Parts: sequence; C-alpha cells; structure tokens
Amino acid sequence: METTVNRPDAGKAPIEEVNAPIRESAEDALSARSADIPEKTVGNITHADPVMVCRGVDVFYGDEQAIFGVDLDVGRHQVISMIGPSGCGKSTFLRCLNRMNDTIDIARVNGNIELDGKNIYASDVDVVPLRARVGMVFQKPNPFPKSIYENVAYGPRIHGLAKDKVELEEIVHSSLEKAGLLGEVKDRMDQPGTGLSGGQQQRLCIARAIAVSPEIILMDEPCSALDPIATAKIEDLIDELKQNYTIAIVTHSMQQAARVSQRTAYFHLGYLVEVDETDKIFTNPSHKLTEDYITGRFG
Repeated sequence: METTVNRPDAGKAPIEEVNAPIRESAEDALSARSADIPEKTVGNITHADPVMVCRGVDVFYGDEQAIFGVDLDVGRHQVISMIGPSGCGKSTFLRCLNRMNDTIDIARVNGNIELDGKNIYASDVDVVPLRARVGMVFQKPNPFPKSIYENVAYGPRIHGLAKDKVELEEIVHSSLEKAGLLGEVKDRMDQPGTGLSGGQQQRLCIARAIAVSPEIILMDEPCSALDPIATAKIEDLIDELKQNYTIAIVTHSMQQAARVSQRTAYFHLGYLVEVDETDKIFTNPSHKLTEDYITGRFG
C-alpha cells in the first residue's frame, strides 16, 4: 500500500520522501537543545580519590570537533557510566582514556589526561604498557582466533608478567575465575575461544583484559550484542570487579547505568553536560537536558 501525501505538487511520494520531514524534525529537536548546553559542566566533576584526571579535553576528526573541553575525574575502584544520545561523543571520549583514538589517522586530542599524575599524551609515554594499565572491552566480543587458554595467556606473555609456565597458568586460571568463566571452560581450555557463546566470549575478553593487571577497564557498550541472561552475568561481574579495578562504561541502557555505576556522566553533542552520583542523576538531575534525556523526551 502506497502512502499518499496531500500537497499541491505531488500525488504519491516515495517512502523515503515521506519520512524525510520526520527525520529532520527529530534532528531539529536534538539540535534545538544545543542552546541549552551549559557553559560549565553541572554537578561534580571531581572525585576525592581519582585514578584519572581529565581537563580541557578536545577531540577533532580532521577539521570537525567531536568533544569540547571535557573536565572529569575517574574515581578509583568505582564504576562510572557515560550516557547520552547516539553521536554525543561518549565512546569517542572513552577511547581517549587509553589513546585508542591514536589508531585513527585524522583524530587529534588536545587537553590533559593524567593517570596517577602522569599525562598519558606526553611524548615519552609508550601506548603498549599504557593499554595494559587501561584495558578495553569492546561492544562486540572479539576473542583471538586462538584457544581459550591462549586468549588469556597472550597478554601476560608479551608483557613478561610470568616468570615461567606455572606462573602463566596461575594468571590464566585466576583471570578466568575473576571473569566468572573458569567453571564453564576449565575442561576445554584448548578449544577455540570463538566457539563460545556470545556472553562467554565477552567474559573471555574481560578475562583477557584482567590478565595484564590493569588499573582501569574501559567498556564500550559491552552488553549491546548480548541476550538478557548474558547481560545479567556481565553486570554482576562488573559489580564484583570494582572491588579491585576502576571501570568506565559507555551504555545506551539507562537501566544498566543505574544498576552498575556509582557515578554517571551525561554527554550531549560532544559536551559533558552533567556528572554526579548515579542516584542523583536518575532521581533529581540538575540540568534540564539530562532530565529530558533520562525521561525519554529525546534520544
């Protein structure tokens, strides 16, 4: 059945033409709110015990600016979630925290990001040990095409973290146990990691990150490709991991942010609009943009 448009210059219009004004109005509604972006981030950007301190962070892709002057502390042994509509810059900012944006030729990062007092963008910083200290788990599980054992053993081996085979095996088993996976794979360690279910693969990737003893684990929508049961396991794991690690997670699920994090940062069109305790963000946000987003008025 074709859609009829009542206008003087047309009888029947293609579907994409009919939908165009709808898309434009949604974009216009989001852009219109850009006038509401505060000059300074609302809430509390600082933390009493920060493991990472970010000040004046700008990100450019060529001539286009994607992140504007972000100031944010990442608290030690805490989960901070980053939320906001698609394209708001939350994943771009997350990738700054272990210099993953370095892999994009046209990307440029300005500002200061300190890990335990050292600027990670200083010219003398080697990104390989940096990414061991600040590990990353991606949106889609990406195990190596190796055995389950080798997936976890690879990092400690290349970083020289094990003196011998016995110590390496201890690291592998400990990492899988911390990731809540050891009981499910201990009898098939020589089988390919790619043969696991999606949820198991993601936990294998978390074990791989843990194996090199990071201080921070970055998670970019780690549950978006998983079913509800696998998602629940990952969320339970995040709650356990924060006892020993700092976790920064990007999520499109506000329910997930409310469940797993202690602090929440709301991004909008490349700006950090508000950051505060998670309970406050979801029950009594200080800025109207934050309130409009979490109540579903846009996004």
